[in-house]
Amino acid sequence: MTDAPRRTALDATHRALGATMTDFAGWDMPLRYGSERDEHVAVRTRAGLFDLSHMGEITVTGPQAADLLDYALVGNIGGVKTGRARYTMICEAGGGILDDLIVYRLADREYMVVANASNAQVVLDALTERSSGFDAEVRDDREAYALLAVQGPESPGILKTLTDADLDGLKYYAGLPGTVAGVSALIARTGYTGEDGFELFVRPADAVALWEALTAAGKDVGLVPCGLSCRDTLRLEAGMPLYGHELTTATTPFDAGLGRVVKFEKTTNDGDFVGRTALEEAARRAESAPPRKLVGLIAQGRRVPRAGYAVVATDGTVIGEVTSGAPSPTLGKPLAIAYVDAAYATPGAEGVAVDIRGSHEPYEVVALPFYKREK
Repeated sequence: MTDAPRRTALDATHRALGATMTDFAGWDMPLRYGSERDEHVAVRTRAGLFDLSHMGEITVTGPQAADLLDYALVGNIGGVKTGRARYTMICEAGGGILDDLIVYRLADREYMVVANASNAQVVLDALTERSSGFDAEVRDDREAYALLAVQGPESPGILKTLTDADLDGLKYYAGLPGTVAGVSALIARTGYTGEDGFELFVRPADAVALWEALTAAGKDVGLVPCGLSCRDTLRLEAGMPLYGHELTTATTPFDAGLGRVVKFEKTTNDGDFVGRTALEEAARRAESAPPRKLVGLIAQGRRVPRAGYAVVATDGTVIGEVTSGAPSPTLGKPLAIAYVDAAYATPGAEGVAVDIRGSHEPYEVVALPFYKREK
């Protein structure tokens, strides 16, 4: 047994590029290759290439695969058409979020559930436990895939030079099997940056060849390799939640302003799914008297907030807590996402500050997201 971090199939490539590596959820992953700001700007204006092979792929197959997922997850997964994907969550019986997920319907009786790296084993265990009584198989496919992502406005043009797949017809949150640079891949139009882009699921043995082909294809339009650091600032600007920050077992989807992912109208399993009763109560509470709401905060000064910092009112009363914070390369100001008391959650609310090492720095309350790309 060893506590050494796992390495992706692209580990040697990252080191040859001079990446700064970091331990993330038990994986040795590239944090940045040079300037995280430059990598961020490249994704917003050109294109960036990411290794996301730490994500956890779980395959669910069988005659009752849809029924199982409808019971185990909060979304209406049986209603997803073949070739499409859905953002959803898996919750505890008490309504707390175990993880947020993307589920791809690969065939009539085959689904791929993609979990966050830090929660992949938790999700696998929960799905396995919840599969009891269903004619369906839950399979751990984490070793079967490497995952590369090309994100940014130039990403469709880059990918088109390497595949004859119908990218123009590929909708957002859809996927299709194809060949990219001679490599068999599931080509998905998904991402975590707020930009157009693609995620490519391939065999680990094909990862290096595909990375090199994408790098060559994107050279003339400014594609750069990108690490986890800019991935975080990109998703922050786009108002996308991060598990362990905005989403935890202490929060429900309704607490996070994501109640839309919970589908009470499901007809499978007589409408029953894990956490339903608790989530119905959470929905009522969110509508009538939510204790706190998730909001965006934009700094009026230059000091950067971090997760865990207190949000305070003018008199110093604690009214919330920062869940994520960082400088924004796009807006040129520090940003934060925070849970704040409902009375202070209205955009433009006055008298809101963040306690940064004893100094109460003024912040503007805004609706999320901070950034939205032009279509």
